[in-house]
Amino acid sequence: MSGGPPKGFEQRLKAQAIAAGFDLVGIASLGEPSTAAHFDAWLDAGHHGEMAYLAKGAELRRDARRPVAGMVSALVVALNYGGTQPAGAVARYARFADYHQVMWDKLDALLAWVRTELGEANGRSFVDSGPVLERDLARRAGLGWFGKNTLLINPTLGSFFFLGALFLDVALEPDDPFASDHCGSCTRCLDACPTQAFVAPHVLDARRCISYLTIELKGAHTPEQAAMVGEHLFGCDVCQEVCPWNVKFSRDATEAAFMPRAELEAPDLTAFATMDDAEFKVRCGDTPLMRAKRAGLQRNATTVLHNTNTAGS
Repeated sequence: MSGGPPKGFEQRLKAQAIAAGFDLVGIASLGEPSTAAHFDAWLDAGHHGEMAYLAKGAELRRDARRPVAGMVSALVVALNYGGTQPAGAVARYARFADYHQVMWDKLDALLAWVRTELGEANGRSFVDSGPVLERDLARRAGLGWFGKNTLLINPTLGSFFFLGALFLDVALEPDDPFASDHCGSCTRCLDACPTQAFVAPHVLDARRCISYLTIELKGAHTPEQAAMVGEHLFGCDVCQEVCPWNVKFSRDATEAAFMPRAELEAPDLTAFATMDDAEFKVRCGDTPLMRAKRAGLQRNATTVLHNTNTAGS
């Protein structure tokens, strides 16, 4: 798009995003992320495990202007998914409809609004769906700081939220980045991790993370990995549950699509371990659990059943 938007456009755009249901919103200019060197070092250390796609797209992640030609700004958003639910075998974010489509729909609607207002504009929505360091963009847009558990934390919302971004070829006035760190000397997230997956503050070895072991890892669990999985069927919330910012500021989700399903709050592990393709589609067809595929969930359920039976014997 040639030229800049009219005066006050940024505030109206952010107001539109809040009206669409997003809980946090900010604007960042696209460019080289401040975390690029940290990300490269993380890859070099092999902390990404089998997630080869992260290394494959590393070059694009080193500059947010590279994934889509012509993009110069990003509207960065966060959508609360509710950190107030009780702990369970399925991580809180996966107990309802797949968040990707929910957020894509909202972001695409915002792009349509931008085009209505400006006459012409190109854009693309990202929600964990491309070679973009969204967490870096969110800090640059003023949405929060990086906790020692590597998650973005907001001082009024905690960290139980999804991040997304609408890239635009419109030169928008950026918000001030979130410059301060409010973790202080607290190490509760690091200390509480059941598998000691944090090599150091702000450094996660995914190969020891329960979320990785139950979602991204392919093939059978080794005895060591099975022990680390514990009673988790899909994902893990421990490092978020103990964070003081979540203890104090987590709140219920207001997005209708994010209402937890009873069968995922307390899943029938035996049913998961023995389900066929048809049952898999019924139980998981429109949820984030699809990421692990039927074989992965059956493996996880079998591991948890073995762990709980062993512990109870």
